[in-house]
Amino acid sequence: MKILVTGGCGFIGSAVVRHLLAATDHAVVNVDKLTYAASPESLASVATEPRYDFVQADVCDRATIDAILVAHRPDAIMHLAAETHVDRSIDGPADFVATNVGGTYTLLEAARLYWSGLPCARKAGFRFHHVSTDEVFGSLGATGRFSETTPYAPRSPYAASKAASDHFVRAWRDTYGLPTLVSNCSNNFGPCQFPEKLIPLTILRGLAGQSLPVYGDGSNVRDWLFVEDHAEALVAILERGAVGEDYNVGGDAERSNLTVVRAICGILDDLRPIPGRPRRQLIEFVADRPGHDFRYAIDAGKIARALGWRPRHGFEDALRRTVSWYLENEGWWRPILDGRYRTERLGLAATP
Repeated sequence: MKILVTGGCGFIGSAVVRHLLAATDHAVVNVDKLTYAASPESLASVATEPRYDFVQADVCDRATIDAILVAHRPDAIMHLAAETHVDRSIDGPADFVATNVGGTYTLLEAARLYWSGLPCARKAGFRFHHVSTDEVFGSLGATGRFSETTPYAPRSPYAASKAASDHFVRAWRDTYGLPTLVSNCSNNFGPCQFPEKLIPLTILRGLAGQSLPVYGDGSNVRDWLFVEDHAEALVAILERGAVGEDYNVGGDAERSNLTVVRAICGILDDLRPIPGRPRRQLIEFVADRPGHDFRYAIDAGKIARALGWRPRHGFEDALRRTVSWYLENEGWWRPILDGRYRTERLGLAATP
C-alpha cells in the first residue's frame, strides 16, 4: 500500500513512519505542518528512503490536502496529526479545537471526495484510520478498565477535542460509508518524545540536576505504552482491522506518576550519577493540574483476540531504553531546550 500519515514528524507519527518503512513494504507519504512539537530529525534515518515522501502541509487546509491526495493517490490514511498536550490545552484550547476537530473534519471531507472517485477495487480496500486517546473516556477510580464500549466523558479541552474528532470519524462512516477505524491508546513513551511530557521532562531535568515537579501527591495512575509497541499495533489495525471497529491499545503497565519519576531517578543515578545527591532528592510536589484525571487503564483484550497484538516490551526495560536514548541523543533535544521549550510549567489555567 501507499499510506498517507498525517503528523508523521510528531512523536507517535514518526515511530509509525519508521516502523512502516523498516518492517513492511508499504510506501509512506508524511504530511506534517511542522508545529513546535514536530521534529523532522526523528526521521533522519529514513529521509532518503525511496518509499518515503514528505509534504509540509496543514490538515486544516482543504485545497492543499485535496491536491496531495490527487498527487499521491494513497490506499489508506493514518490520521495522527493533533495538538496533544493536556497542559497546553488548558492554557490555550482554541488551537486544539482548530486542529483536532476542524482538521479532522477537513481531512474526512477530503478523504470522502477522494475515496468516492476511486475505482471499485481500490475503493473497497481504502481505509481511514483515526488515532485517538484513552483520555476521551474520562477518569477511573481505583478499579476498572476502559473498553471499546466505555461511554465518553472527557474532562480536559484536549480530551474533549479528541472525543469530538472520534465522533466525527464514526459519523462519516455511518452517514457516508467512509471505511474508517478508530483506535484509542494509553500514555505513550519512548525515544523522540517532545520534552513537555512527564517522562522526557523528568529525564532532562534530572540530567541537569534541576527540580523534578510532580503534580499533587503523585498518585495519579497511567497505563504506559512503549511507542514502538503502539506503532506495531497501529499498523496491525490498518492492515487487518475490521472496518467500522474500534480498538483500544494499552501497555498493561499501570504506574503512578510518582512511581515513574522515582524509577527515572534510579536509572539516571545508575547511568549518570550526581556524586552525593540521589535524584529522588530533586522531587518537588507542585499544585495539581486543573481537572487532573485520577487514573487511566486500558483493556486491550479485543486487539489481542482479533489481531494477535500484545505489547512486546516490559515497562522497566523500555523505560531504561528511553532514558539511555535521551542520554545518547543530546543533538536531538538540545535545540528544543535552546529554543522551543525550556521545561517551564504549563497548564496553569490563565485568565482568558
